[in-house]
Amino acid sequence: MLLSEALPKLGYLFAADAEIHTETEARGDVIVLTMRGRTVEHPGSVLRPLLVPDLPVVVWWPNEAPEDLLTDRIGKLANRRITDALGAVNPTQAIIDRAYYHSAGDTDLAWTRTTTWRALLAAALDQVRRPVTAATVEAATDNAPASLLAAWLGLRLGVDVKVVQTAGPGITAARLQTPAGVVEIVRTDLEETVYRMPGQPERKVALRRRNVDELITEELRRMDDDVVLADVLAELVRQNGQCALELSAHPLTS
Repeated sequence: MLLSEALPKLGYLFAADAEIHTETEARGDVIVLTMRGRTVEHPGSVLRPLLVPDLPVVVWWPNEAPEDLLTDRIGKLANRRITDALGAVNPTQAIIDRAYYHSAGDTDLAWTRTTTWRALLAAALDQVRRPVTAATVEAATDNAPASLLAAWLGLRLGVDVKVVQTAGPGITAARLQTPAGVVEIVRTDLEETVYRMPGQPERKVALRRRNVDELITEELRRMDDDVVLADVLAELVRQNGQCALELSAHPLTS
């Protein structure tokens, strides 16, 4: 289920247009439903009869999303709720704001964009086996995936992680300082990345920027709760200096 911004009321009392696309045109059957008038105020009532009982429901907001996904009129119908902070006006602040209302089943494509970076960094740490004393993530200005990657590193390594602004696009590098030397993953172009580790020759690895279809496909492979993301969001809030009183007022739920 894909949600875009609600259309303005056009004077209709109750109206909805639907286009049905068969699996020959798309992956599975797709209904494009446009609601107008008072139906905009009751989207759950319009959509519920279209849902097949006992099958998981996934809702994706590609742009701005409601503050609390779980209590949203459509979000409450779903098992998985997917947002994309990069579609917000202020992506980094958007992901921090969502941390307060995070519930089991929520995820954001900003987190999905860090999957390959996390895999490479985890593999590097397994090989180095030395304590990390400092870490840096380099990325374009206001990059939500970079903030999440920094929070993940801080949570895993127990060190403060600095985010350095670059020309981008997206995340351009991650550097881990250890007593043995610096572990570096530096993106050289949109397809390849240089992988440097102490005592080993420089290598090139594939780390291309994935499109939204690929990110959504990754998220649809799992219907269980992402407990790591919940922990990372809590760490992101801590890194951004939010006080414990604010956290207790809007607790992260699992």
